[in-house]
Amino acid sequence: MKVVVWHNLLWSRYKAGVFSALYRSSQARGIDVFVNQIAETAADRAVLSPVDKAWHEYPYEVLFKGNYAAIPRGKLFSELARRTWNTDADVTILAGIERPEFWMQALILTVRGKKFAVFCDSTINDNPQTFVKGIAKRLLFSLCSGVFCYGERSIAYVMHYGVPREKIFIRRQAAALPKDYSQANALARRIAAAPPVDAPRYLYVGRLSPEKSLDHLLQAFAKVLQATPAARLVIVGKGPQEADLKAMARTLQIDANVDFAGAKFDDQLTEEYLTATCLVLPSRSEPWGLVVNEALSFGCPVVVSDRCGCVPELVVDGVSGFGFPWGDTAALADRLQRVTTEFADPGKAGRACLDHIASFNPETAATGIIEGALAIQGVR
Repeated sequence: MKVVVWHNLLWSRYKAGVFSALYRSSQARGIDVFVNQIAETAADRAVLSPVDKAWHEYPYEVLFKGNYAAIPRGKLFSELARRTWNTDADVTILAGIERPEFWMQALILTVRGKKFAVFCDSTINDNPQTFVKGIAKRLLFSLCSGVFCYGERSIAYVMHYGVPREKIFIRRQAAALPKDYSQANALARRIAAAPPVDAPRYLYVGRLSPEKSLDHLLQAFAKVLQATPAARLVIVGKGPQEADLKAMARTLQIDANVDFAGAKFDDQLTEEYLTATCLVLPSRSEPWGLVVNEALSFGCPVVVSDRCGCVPELVVDGVSGFGFPWGDTAALADRLQRVTTEFADPGKAGRACLDHIASFNPETAATGIIEGALAIQGVR
């Protein structure tokens, strides 16, 4: 059996970990796996971290060098159409449903009578749902032999568009952790580095863009400072809102306690998780939120908006952190204050976080893909 996976960006380290585990597992089961990486990176990803090919331990080909958005549309459609038409895969898994070129691939595979599935991490909260787009999505999903979802939110999304439960397969999200990572070492380092209760250190990691609702985080943090003047907020990342957010911090008179740390990755980012009281993800729209996986993997509790896809699976109040209603800055401020006291013991909190995230690993994600592909092929 041959499975061909399509993916948009080689940049993605966490997908590299999953695809590497998929290749190892598939070899043991006599399944041939190959990955087509459409482009190397995207503009909004390149500023966060470089492309590191060392993570990719599986057979793949990069179709276009550089930025996805810079690929001439004619060349992109032509190349994807040619490869899709000529595929000899028993099962093809497409990168998603959000781009017209993916829809083109779905139509070609349908015409050829080929079995195919799509990865879908969308949730109903991502964008406003429209009648016309809804009909188109129902049509596309009806052509699929299966849909790979990442959790309850994406399952609800595809079922909303008519996908029956038996065609939905779970593929757990898994962070790209350091090669020498171990839970025992992460816990020991967490215990040694966690900040004191009276000087909490709140951490955000990601793009500085409107859908992340960092303006809400700054407003909530201003409330926290009234009760805890030694608190700090560290914002890791780059993006189009950086100047506006810095100006807002000055307006709120909290800029002395807010650090805009720029982009960080590898050891520098690990250190941020280890020394944070909690990770905060206040997003209005977040299909999953992989930084939550990363934080929990280093024993760091999380405070996450209920609009994020990972909330049902990864955010359990009092166990791994707290959820809060998106847009409610008073509730966000409350959770930021509660996390300092209810997760005050770094050993106890760290163990709870590590236990909760343990099964969200590349091997489990790979198993979900293999089992889904076998089911699509009719092999049980």
